[in-house]
Amino acid sequence: MKIAMIGSGYVGLVSGACFADFGHDVVCVDKDKNKISNLDKNVMPIFEPGLADLVKRNVDAERLSFSTDLTASVKDCDAIFIAVGTPSRRGDGHADLSYVYAASEEIADAITKRTVIITKSTVPVGTGDEVEHILEKKQPREQFAVVSNPEFLREGAAIRDFKQPDRIVIGTEDDWAKDVMTEIYRPLFLNQSPILFTGRRTAELIKYAANAFLATKITFINEIADLCEKVGADVQEVSRGIGLDNRIGSKFLHAGPGYGGSCFPKDTLALMKTAQDNDSPVRIVEAVVQVNDQRKRAMGRKVIHALGGDARGKKVALLGLTFKPNTDDMRDAPSIAIAQTLVDGGADVTAYDPEGMKLAKEIMPEVEMTNSSYDAAKDADAVVIVTEWDAFRALDLEKLAQVMKGNVLVDLRNIYNPAEVAQIGLAYTSVGRNQ
Repeated sequence: MKIAMIGSGYVGLVSGACFADFGHDVVCVDKDKNKISNLDKNVMPIFEPGLADLVKRNVDAERLSFSTDLTASVKDCDAIFIAVGTPSRRGDGHADLSYVYAASEEIADAITKRTVIITKSTVPVGTGDEVEHILEKKQPREQFAVVSNPEFLREGAAIRDFKQPDRIVIGTEDDWAKDVMTEIYRPLFLNQSPILFTGRRTAELIKYAANAFLATKITFINEIADLCEKVGADVQEVSRGIGLDNRIGSKFLHAGPGYGGSCFPKDTLALMKTAQDNDSPVRIVEAVVQVNDQRKRAMGRKVIHALGGDARGKKVALLGLTFKPNTDDMRDAPSIAIAQTLVDGGADVTAYDPEGMKLAKEIMPEVEMTNSSYDAAKDADAVVIVTEWDAFRALDLEKLAQVMKGNVLVDLRNIYNPAEVAQIGLAYTSVGRNQ
């Protein structure tokens, strides 16, 4: 199949490279000339394990290419995926669909054969209908079909998620489009990956509902962690105890500083706005958004409390800045609010992250970036583990204690055993556990 991927960001690049690895002829299109130039040199715009090797292999095999020319790229395609950004719109929190609609306008002018146009971007219910209307203005209805095919990729594990998915959701009302999508995903179909065909609006809602539910699980266990601290229980054991129930499951039940990233914050907000516009408010999701926003600054106050209630003039080292490990994504990362709370409290803040410091420096210029965990911790009154990178799971705690001026270790990811940390002489604070 000949495929065009409009948008060469996180979703478009990973999806395009994986489709090419299936044997399809794929061109990834982007208006950012610098991005395309770098991709031609195998310089990735994002950090994602294994992506550079996957891209290079398929470029060398002449199955994958890059272009800034949308018209030339899409005119003979069997399928065109729209994978542009849908950030939260300023002012009202709705998903900003301007990039989706602009791409649809260009596609409508460019296609020359019967083509399936697929929204891969995360879009509110009814977006496919509007894309269809845009295309109908310039193309006969029998010339195209609009399909919803939401992505369910986890940053840091995206290639595996694409090739070994829990499910593939395809929303379409056109039988011929269903045949095209089946052919595109044939390698996964042969591997017996579940393919769920639904109506287009249902597919659009599945994506938002899935992310909102996962965000709810995270927020639920974070509130249980707070309760554990009050009543003397251990949140890790609570998580294990409820996660063993097959109806609940163990994933996304790890207490921490709150969710962030490119999906959960904007998708929960967009779902709220869609529900409100349709007079069917989702009160649980509204509460999740509110609690998560408050939690991030609360973690900053937790650090200040561990310092004796006053951070003024003290040095605090943050280990981990990205919203999760194995990515350089800083979007809505808890570290942003934590750092700001500490700076507002008068602390001097240093930080180290294996991949996120270049982007983080633009967001938090008042934070000093360093070259290692121990450089960040040098002369610090407190060290805070914010992101659970593997590099922070096996710190030399004795060395850490030696380079610090104080002895406070705040573990917001519950990586370490409290008793073992205490033996080294560090004053240990974690989340939802008795120290």
